[in-house]
Amino acid sequence: MRTVIQRVAGAAVRVPAEGYESKIGKGLLVLAAFIDEDTEDDLEWTARKIAAMRIFDDADGVMNLSVRDVGGDVLVVSQFTLYASTVKGNRPSYVKAAKPDVAVPLYERFLVKIEEELQKPVGKGIFGADMKVELVNDGPVTIVVDSKLKF
Repeated sequence: MRTVIQRVAGAAVRVPAEGYESKIGKGLLVLAAFIDEDTEDDLEWTARKIAAMRIFDDADGVMNLSVRDVGGDVLVVSQFTLYASTVKGNRPSYVKAAKPDVAVPLYERFLVKIEEELQKPVGKGIFGADMKVELVNDGPVTIVVDSKLKF
């Protein structure tokens, strides 16, 4: 599982064709991608890591607080392109990314894991939809977390 975590002052995902919108205030925008080999352990480890990551400023201006500590929100958007291979040619290959029959259940379970860690609902995109994502990057602070690189 691979995620890109962005500390935001606010973020939103919209699916105009479906009249759908999910938005958050201060918190984290999490772009998430999955591979066939991802397990429940990958989902749990990543959810714990995101909820506990100390990337918000404390009273002294030091990044020492987590999204949970500051009562921030989280918006999770599926993004299979995080597994793009750009080794050959100029057209990225996405063969490593999990197909929807594997990725959708992983995405849905990951949302539950994040909600359990934060003890509150999270915002979400619609898997496979043509989404429009807006964010106000705060810092900017952008972190990549890959569950296969945890050791």
